[in-house]
Amino acid sequence: MPLLHLSLPPHRLLAAGRGRMYFPPAPRHTRLSVRAAAGDAAVSVASEAYGLPFPPERASHHRELAAAAAAVEVACRLCVDVKRSLFSGGKSILEKNDQTPVTIADFGVQALVSLELQKLFPSIPLVAEEDSASLRSSKADDDSSDVLVESIFSAVADKVSNSGSPLTQDDVLRAIDRGGKDAVSFDSNPATYWVLDPIDGTRGFLRGDDALYVVGLALVVNGKVTVGVMGCPNWTNDTIANEKDGSSAACNGRGILMVSHLGCGTWSRCLSAEIGQFTVAPDIWKRCFVDPCSVVHMARYCIPDSQTWDMIPLSVLFNSTTGESDPRNENEILLLSVFCGSLCKYLTVASGRASVFVLRARPTTQIKEAGGQISDWSGEPLDLAADLTSRRIIYPSGGVLVTNGALHDKLVEMISANYK
Repeated sequence: MPLLHLSLPPHRLLAAGRGRMYFPPAPRHTRLSVRAAAGDAAVSVASEAYGLPFPPERASHHRELAAAAAAVEVACRLCVDVKRSLFSGGKSILEKNDQTPVTIADFGVQALVSLELQKLFPSIPLVAEEDSASLRSSKADDDSSDVLVESIFSAVADKVSNSGSPLTQDDVLRAIDRGGKDAVSFDSNPATYWVLDPIDGTRGFLRGDDALYVVGLALVVNGKVTVGVMGCPNWTNDTIANEKDGSSAACNGRGILMVSHLGCGTWSRCLSAEIGQFTVAPDIWKRCFVDPCSVVHMARYCIPDSQTWDMIPLSVLFNSTTGESDPRNENEILLLSVFCGSLCKYLTVASGRASVFVLRARPTTQIKEAGGQISDWSGEPLDLAADLTSRRIIYPSGGVLVTNGALHDKLVEMISANYK
């Protein structure tokens, strides 16, 4: 099973290339040995605690995946806790320049994941969504923003693993900036780097209901997405089914963690009831299999929340319906309602709930990777190195097509024939 692509929404960011990051120097005779020892010990603990569903000898980046899964799971708990108190008072929402809502959770997740990964893998750069400029400028101009910075700090300090020294607000702001657009410079050479979307589907997060949102983290190695993790706290499914052998795992409560490693398949389990306590047995991981449907009009489709079916070239051939129980003919397809953000759609395809996700590209489209088959509308692989300078933007021809694999060639042919 090829690695299914985790996705940032169309307006979000991706990086590739060789990252160079500045780290404040420690004494040379202690820096490497201390970091290596601490990193190896911490990663070893994370790997053993998480009991990934495949052994280290099968996965060249087993340690990185274990650490990423641990970080994403704790980040999901941060989201749940912040959302619970989001509207209880105080300044909890900012508006970025593009008017996308940003919450304590967006900044908090980025800081938390940045801190955890930097301790374990200090030489691997992080490309993420936010930077602290708006927080710092607001703090300077408005005393009330001190409450926001303090809230972010409190959310992170409550979840970050003990590093041996007290965490400060400046530590948190610097951790946010580690993933900011000015933190890493790139050249034309391939490299290893993390890509993080703190919360994909922020508008869903803010709705205060059961709308889906996802914390997504991936590791790119030499131009290929090798490791992917998605955590969705609101995912509701009483059973995670294994369609190949009929087995299933009861999912108490809600939430799902999905992990993938190149060559090892995609696996999922429920978010643990006590996130961070490592109380979940390793045998609850279940292999994910995409929907086996191979008939175009019988497949289940999803599109971005910001787009309509008539924007997709397939609309020339098929009408759409959202009624799952309604009878359909060969000229009508089922369009699923999946809220919010693109990562939720990738999760839906990877889990087998949907067969196809179709996204029409904007002038610049930005993607992150994780299961099935993905290409642009012409059938070509996504070029992660298309942006030679910042490596944060890709340029898919027409748009992005994510399928279960069985339908891919048929749909590429249909879309190419009807795309103007």
